[in-house]
Amino acid sequence: MDLSLCMIVKNEETFLSQVLESVKPVVDEMVILDTGSSDRTIDIAQEYGAMVYHFQWCNDFSAARNHALQYVQGKWVLVLDGDEVLTPEIVPEIQQAIKNDRYLVINLIRKEVGAAQSPYSLVSRLFRHHPDVHFCRPYHAIVDDSVTQLLQREPDWQVVSLSTVGILHYGYQPGAIAALDKYTKAKNAMEGFLVDHPNDAYLCNKLGALYVQIGQVEEGITLLKRGFSDPHVDAAVLFELHYHLGNAYTKRNHLQLAAQQYQDAIEQPILPQLKLAAYNNLGNLLFSVGDFTTAKRAYQATVKIDPSFAVGYNHLGMTLKALGEWEAAITSYQKAIQLNPEYADAYQNLGVVLLKQGRVPESLSALTLAIALHQATNPNEAQRLRQQLQGMGFETVE
Repeated sequence: MDLSLCMIVKNEETFLSQVLESVKPVVDEMVILDTGSSDRTIDIAQEYGAMVYHFQWCNDFSAARNHALQYVQGKWVLVLDGDEVLTPEIVPEIQQAIKNDRYLVINLIRKEVGAAQSPYSLVSRLFRHHPDVHFCRPYHAIVDDSVTQLLQREPDWQVVSLSTVGILHYGYQPGAIAALDKYTKAKNAMEGFLVDHPNDAYLCNKLGALYVQIGQVEEGITLLKRGFSDPHVDAAVLFELHYHLGNAYTKRNHLQLAAQQYQDAIEQPILPQLKLAAYNNLGNLLFSVGDFTTAKRAYQATVKIDPSFAVGYNHLGMTLKALGEWEAAITSYQKAIQLNPEYADAYQNLGVVLLKQGRVPESLSALTLAIALHQATNPNEAQRLRQQLQGMGFETVE
């Protein structure tokens, strides 16, 4: 048996069938550890032929994941959560990669669907079923610590990364976060771990970023800076420390410091996809201070890295408009809309440029769509835009 899916779950009936459907073409067995479901999670898992086991939850993700590992029969382990799916594109790459006798861990790119910040991350979710590879940390459970120790003893093993997006993660959408109260759970678990590991770079990064996100910016800055003191920090964590410091300094309006942190993040030797958010945030910062030429280069980097990044095309359009390159701006806005047909800001920006060019019917069409889309998510902006147009004499716009 080559590859086993290994999951821990609780009340995942809404999405579980999509997760299991996505792995059917590549796994030889499905091992699912239930931690107390009261819905149809177990029934759904069994319908897909999964072996279901039970575990009394103890507020420690590593304990649960390691318990699940004991039931795995495959030579390789693929770990997914109940809010993730495997992409079809990664399946043949996985099948080829696990044939390599020297690979110990195969990192996968995960796309954070709906994330307000970093749209991509690198996760160590595919690894050889080795007795010395196990999970550590009660929250953000990872195998990386045990892998580092194993590599010190057996340096011939290799850790590699696949460049195709392998996992789609839906857990950072606002509704999912609110429903699961992820912020509070994460904060409590990581603060407890911090007591015994005060200088751990990975922990300082994750908890520091969370502090910044929930408004405890000074605490976040202090913790993120502390992460640089860890002598074992790797490039991926170093990137995130710089990136989250950039976000923190931006919130404090220390823009020069923020720009330097984003630049330091971009210079790290990691996969280009992981740098996308740093380029985008750097572009936003440069745009805000009127450096449109450099902002343009930053936004161009985002859409080169990810041609499906609608936000990047919208921001690039705004910069091109500011530089007087109106036709290029229109093209960029149209590309953003093509990628995301419900992108209200892109319709609005497109409408404004078209109106400046005197293309009134096309402008009103775009702005009408913008108002309709804003109405569902941002009614105040819809009303503001409607009143602005009516003030210009376009009384028929609804």
